[in-house]
Amino acid sequence: MRTELNGHAVDVEGLRALALVNYGHFTSMQVCDGGVRGLELHLARLRAATPELFGRELDVDATRAWMRRVVDGERGTRSLRVTVFSRSLDRDRLLEPAAPDVLVACAPARTLAPTPLRVRSVRYQREAPHIKHIGTFGLYHQKRLAQAAGYDDALFVDARDAVAEGSIWNVGFFDGERIVWPDAPALCGVSMQLLHDGLRRLGVPSTARSVSLADIGRFRSAFFTNTSCAFMPIARIDDTPFVVDPALQALLDAAMAEHPWQPI
Repeated sequence: MRTELNGHAVDVEGLRALALVNYGHFTSMQVCDGGVRGLELHLARLRAATPELFGRELDVDATRAWMRRVVDGERGTRSLRVTVFSRSLDRDRLLEPAAPDVLVACAPARTLAPTPLRVRSVRYQREAPHIKHIGTFGLYHQKRLAQAAGYDDALFVDARDAVAEGSIWNVGFFDGERIVWPDAPALCGVSMQLLHDGLRRLGVPSTARSVSLADIGRFRSAFFTNTSCAFMPIARIDDTPFVVDPALQALLDAAMAEHPWQPI
């Protein structure tokens, strides 16, 4: 793994604040020969969250240059994570603006087994769900509990049993004609945005609306999407089975292919 802080080699002291103060946000992406699908969406995510958490703007041009620096010379597919935190954050005066620090890490791309998932619903909502923040304990804890119960992962629903999102992924449903994305509070994932736009370009209906847990049986298929894996079929949510449809995977692959790899 290659890691730099603000464009320089990182040491233990540079990581102290990130390790001891669990406050910040990040974005993760797949890089192929120096290019990223949805690069502008990743940068927009970083740009929007930084002033909300730290009261300071992010230097996006510098961040992009640091990203290029870390992936320079890398070939094939890699995983790139950009984390924004602040070594100058005053934990007693959190309204004081704090200069953002940017940690960029490049590692081998994560590969997921293509086995259709069995997921368990749970009433849970991330804090500030619109932000991809570094507070991930609850996500992995819920996934762990789901696995202890014999499932692969967890699907979060709100207090009214409206479907929101998975542990670290968005969920989509297919009724045979259109893709439906739940509109309960959740992270607006980059892969979800790319699929939605790609489907629109292909002339396939794609919409966001409320999806009740009690109504998921009306859908033919369901799927997982995130940066590591644009499409993973879901075989079952609780006791509700879904059709694992190769044609749906081909459709979503085509929708993603509508977006070229943008050079960092």
